[in-house]
Amino acid sequence: MTLYDIPLTTLDGKPASLADYAGRAVMVVNVASKCGYTPQYAGLESLYQRYKDQGFVVLGFPCNQFLFQEPGDAESITACGTSYGVSFPIFEKVAVRGRKQHPLYKELVKAKTAAGTGGGSKWNFEKFLLGRDGQVVARFRTKVEPLAPEVTEAVEKALAA
Repeated sequence: MTLYDIPLTTLDGKPASLADYAGRAVMVVNVASKCGYTPQYAGLESLYQRYKDQGFVVLGFPCNQFLFQEPGDAESITACGTSYGVSFPIFEKVAVRGRKQHPLYKELVKAKTAAGTGGGSKWNFEKFLLGRDGQVVARFRTKVEPLAPEVTEAVEKALAA
């Protein structure tokens, strides 16, 4: 089984999978509406706009596992994204760790950061970059801003491969 085989559900309840984005560089991010890092939505949107015509997409996965920072329903999640001008796809709320961890995150958290750290997601807005082949090529912890040089360099490298 590959990441492309894992079933996903869009925020509006439609079935999906990463296979829908095959051939693109994909950034998977666990997002939250009431997090101190919520302003990263704007940076993620800028990153998406900068590279989308080259085959890049950001996918947001709301998560409510960190101090109830995503307590709302699909409508409130959409409203938050709208307030940041988000146009990239948002999926249903998922668990990124623990017993109910979504299968996508069971696989993603096996990847290590550039510093060599791995393991479970530690907070919202952790970023996983997949190459055009659907393999994790980079992982960035929460504090790394979406437009940080190491992120844009990794995106450009993934797009060039």
